[in-house]
Amino acid sequence: MNRFTSARPASATVVASNVERRVLALLARMTLDQKIGQMTQPERLHVTPAQVKRHHIGSVLSGGGSCPGDNRPADWVAMNDAYWAASMEEDADHLAIPILYGVDAIHGNANVRGATVFPHNIGLGAARDPGLVERIGRATAREVRAAGVDWTFAPTLAVAGDPRWGRTYESYSEDPRLVGGYAGRIVRGLQEGGVVACAKHWVGDGGTRGGVDQGDTVVDEAELRRVHIAPYVPALETGALTVMVSLSSWNGEQCHAHRYLIRDVLKGEMGFGGFVLSDWNGVDPLADDFGEAAAAAVNAGIDMVMVPERWREFIAGLRAQVERGVVPVGRIDDAVARILRVKVASGLFERARPAERRGSNGVGFGSHEHRAVAREAVRKSLVLLRNEGAVLPLDKGARVLVTGPAAHDRGRQCGGFTVEWQGVTGNEAIVGGTSIWEGIRAVAPGAVLWGGGARAAEPSDAREFDAAVVVIGERPYAEGMGDIRELGPVRPGTNHLPAGPGVLRPYGRTLELASLHPEAVRTVRGLAERGIPVVTVLVSGRPLVADAEMAASSAFVAAWLPGSEGAGVADVLFGDHDFVGRLPMGWPGGGDDVLFPRGYGLQLPGSEV
Repeated sequence: MNRFTSARPASATVVASNVERRVLALLARMTLDQKIGQMTQPERLHVTPAQVKRHHIGSVLSGGGSCPGDNRPADWVAMNDAYWAASMEEDADHLAIPILYGVDAIHGNANVRGATVFPHNIGLGAARDPGLVERIGRATAREVRAAGVDWTFAPTLAVAGDPRWGRTYESYSEDPRLVGGYAGRIVRGLQEGGVVACAKHWVGDGGTRGGVDQGDTVVDEAELRRVHIAPYVPALETGALTVMVSLSSWNGEQCHAHRYLIRDVLKGEMGFGGFVLSDWNGVDPLADDFGEAAAAAVNAGIDMVMVPERWREFIAGLRAQVERGVVPVGRIDDAVARILRVKVASGLFERARPAERRGSNGVGFGSHEHRAVAREAVRKSLVLLRNEGAVLPLDKGARVLVTGPAAHDRGRQCGGFTVEWQGVTGNEAIVGGTSIWEGIRAVAPGAVLWGGGARAAEPSDAREFDAAVVVIGERPYAEGMGDIRELGPVRPGTNHLPAGPGVLRPYGRTLELASLHPEAVRTVRGLAERGIPVVTVLVSGRPLVADAEMAASSAFVAAWLPGSEGAGVADVLFGDHDFVGRLPMGWPGGGDDVLFPRGYGLQLPGSEV
């Protein structure tokens, strides 16, 4: 059961009753303006500390790529300290209620330069190691706290059913049992590490037709419960304090206005006592009138509303709806009580200001310890799909040609939600860590990088090299800009995500790698035709149709989006560690065929299965 429900040990009941008394005492002192302020979450670029105090704001967030100063931990601490100080200035018109700052630390605190960037969730699903996921949660929490932040919008508990979905890499697996097996462990790691977790996106975001982001999940309720709701059960049982609603719909009804799913199922049947958060501008499409849209979301059970820019309009509109009786005062009180409950239960009231906190100011940020965990995760996430002639493992003394657009590109291997919303390319923005090439260079002195501005090598003579490692794959992307679909009515892809499916320019129209990136198959074939055994490493956020590339390769490795510690790839290619990863979802082949089923994965010759 959730920590706020009644079925708990006696000691937990005492703690909960103390929390409840404190919450009710605060609530009794609050005006309607103070309550609505607590329900409001603007984005940092659109609200000042003075406005936080004046409007009693309960939370501020950073959108992807929105960062203070030089984007170092000290800059984040200073910013959060200013917001915290403003929220704690009590006077006759203001209560001292600490602000709760939120970020998308979905694979490490990767918004911040120098962070440890862990593999995206799909790679962790391939690793099949719940204990590792919990350790990643703890390390992530430490790096979030190092920036003075208390809340992350993670974990994503989506069950991705279609790799055309642009957020496939945020899902651990197409198997709800695997996702559920991770859910409680990542929540425990984050929250015992001192950061409030947020299970998202409630519910069914991974099941939309055609994999369209923010689309419609068309299934009956039994299927919704079996596949998409099931992973939330262990997350809530472990004590997840917040839940974010999906921008998608269920059978045509938008989740942001779905009273049955939010109030009846999540809060009622499942006993969730924390607070429910909307997603970015998620209330916008609920009604033409913004006040009516806000009322629809709040009446459906949303407690805090993410309104990055239009927060003043939200406050005024919701207040008007309360005064008209459209939104009951009791619903406002319930929402605010839930927000206060999370702030009290998470210890936010007892914490010192961010600038004076133990663990703040960059402590542990990007540490060797955390990078070792990330490198382990990379090793365990790799899936070997082909190894003809036992070309792997490579000999460290061999003459190895390393090439491909992702061979020496830390940004590309980190993927989306890294420094910027859509991610970055190149090495400059990813401070610390290693590219895949840098990892290979450290263990194989005879390796040579071809292209990328490093030492050039023209492989005109196959005798020059014993093998080639070709690192290919997708460019970074996030959300709808990663969709595979036909081009629709496009709005500009900015950091201000518009509400509605299909409005961002998609990544492409096909999952076939040779069509998306024809240069990849040309490189692989060109080397193979010269008689060089080719080891192809695919960096991608999902399985791709790579029949042509596999056919030309002696070995083929799915590396997913490994993050900042590319040396973990070299650890396995050169045999210091075995391949243990297994496909977290089926791998497509040409046509509608499944080339490799979920759970498939080879090991190195001589390994014990």
